[in-house]
Amino acid sequence: MRRNTLPVVGLLGVAALAITGCQGPSAEAAPADPDAPITIATLPVGEDPTAENPTEVFAELFEEATGRKVEVTDVPDYLSVVEAIRADHVDIGIMSGFPSALAVNTGEVDPLVAFEGDDKPVSTCVVLDESPVQEVEDLEGKTVAFADQASSSGYFMPVYMLHEAGLEQGEDYEAIFAGGHEGSFAALAQGQVDAACTAIMLTELGKPMFPFEEGEWRAVGESPSMAVQGTVLGRQSLDEDTRKVIADGIAKVFSPENAERLGAMGAFAELGQTVAPDPSLYASFAEIAGVAGVELKDLK
Repeated sequence: MRRNTLPVVGLLGVAALAITGCQGPSAEAAPADPDAPITIATLPVGEDPTAENPTEVFAELFEEATGRKVEVTDVPDYLSVVEAIRADHVDIGIMSGFPSALAVNTGEVDPLVAFEGDDKPVSTCVVLDESPVQEVEDLEGKTVAFADQASSSGYFMPVYMLHEAGLEQGEDYEAIFAGGHEGSFAALAQGQVDAACTAIMLTELGKPMFPFEEGEWRAVGESPSMAVQGTVLGRQSLDEDTRKVIADGIAKVFSPENAERLGAMGAFAELGQTVAPDPSLYASFAEIAGVAGVELKDLK
């Protein structure tokens, strides 16, 4: 496995496309090269040197499953993953539900494999055990940390949960964006915020993904479930043979026997998969995105 970092200047250029709503020309499919490496954009996951890094585990398993080398490119945030794919810097990225919906809605990336949703709640808000906050409504007037403005579990779903409790962002509570789930947890631990909204799955993983010991924290509220938990997104210029290699490899990697090794990515291993899903599968995200102040159509 080779690991790279995409230059920030390049990311800023392609990110501007999403912000302004402009579209670049569609890339043409290149001839298949059965020996070409598969390139992946990802956020850095798991900084604990004593634990296996989920991204490195995925890359190792994906190389075994596909028979191809895997090159991982680290990017700074969720939307940068999408933009790296749109700009043909990488072949694929694995995203949670809302970034997937935003990306698919541009018409400039393809959903290769969807991880189907279940009936389980996605998000909660974490408070310290001594906090006076007992229920979601108690977050009125408080400061709440969110992971990233494109995060499903760390922004869209908890914002919708707060909305359903009658609390609106900017009016009933102050929101800060911590740059990731780890940043949200650090802000809570340091007393900078009253709550950190995150994925329920992360609270169940424990250390190193979730830093609080039992008895140090409480969960407040539960968000609804999502129709799609995540998607493997691909550049539109991928040839059909490579698409099949990727889909077959994903099915092998994200199987129950690999769930524990995959760490934070392991939740996908318990879900059903749909190859080449129809974009209409993502339609249910529009209402929740609207509550968060994002119109999916604005990113066309």
